[in-house]
Amino acid sequence: MSQRHIPVLLNEVLEALRCERPGLYIDCTVGAGGHAKGILTSSPENRLVGMDWDIEAIETASENLKDFGARVTLIREDFSSLKTTLEERNIPEADGFLFDLGLSSMQLGSRERGFSFQEDAPLDMRMDKRKQTTAYDLVNKLPARELVDILRLYGEERWARKIVSALMRERENGPITGTRQLAEMIGSAVPPFYRRGPIHPATKTFQALRIAVNMELEHLETAIKDAVGHLKHGGRICVISFHSLEDRIVKGAFRDMERGCLCPPRIPYCICGLKQSLMILTRKPVRPSSSEIISNPRARSAKLRVAEKV
Repeated sequence: MSQRHIPVLLNEVLEALRCERPGLYIDCTVGAGGHAKGILTSSPENRLVGMDWDIEAIETASENLKDFGARVTLIREDFSSLKTTLEERNIPEADGFLFDLGLSSMQLGSRERGFSFQEDAPLDMRMDKRKQTTAYDLVNKLPARELVDILRLYGEERWARKIVSALMRERENGPITGTRQLAEMIGSAVPPFYRRGPIHPATKTFQALRIAVNMELEHLETAIKDAVGHLKHGGRICVISFHSLEDRIVKGAFRDMERGCLCPPRIPYCICGLKQSLMILTRKPVRPSSSEIISNPRARSAKLRVAEKV
């Protein structure tokens, strides 16, 4: 499975981080280690700390990066604990940070994880198996209003109410246990023209449930700001997002740290005390080339934003 993993926007990330310059880099979502391997290969003096909350990712990255020996440190933590993780390991600053958000090919290809509806699997969707709540719990236990909110907020699903109404009727016949059962129910609930669209009608619902199960968006802005707090002056931060919700958070966090002072223009001097800490290098996000999308279709929705510490 790890052999099929293709890191998205690899060359663009290596160029943006300037990995040919020896330094310490923090990969906050190391996954199978594709980007990490590129960083370590760029200079024989580069060191890397890789974080991930998925034990299978840590095990795969450990195998894929074993040739780099002591230059690699892998930690099973998610980026919500980035600040604590770095402080506990006495890492005051780093030369670059990378966040590659969303699902990896490895996770999508793991049938028993329940991330995909291409094959029937239990409704799990946990990236960290130490967590208790699964997609099964949300689908079968939450009231209708909360499910509608999840589908609208995290999936931007226009047919959220219809889908949840069908889901509540299905629950009357017994629990919804598998990905295929849920996907087919969603397909029958939405209008026919929506079923004929370019994406499967269950895609947004599955995205919303996955984000809710893993609380993916709650800590993203804080983690980005924690990373910048531990970034050397002149160091860079790269964030790859795969849907508009993530990208808006990244764009907003970068903009806030570039703007600095938040005082109203009518106030003659700054009273908020905020200073500019970033310079945005990508006013528009970097998108994958057509050739990369052909070789790796998963890259089609990727957006890379880059900023430098000032």
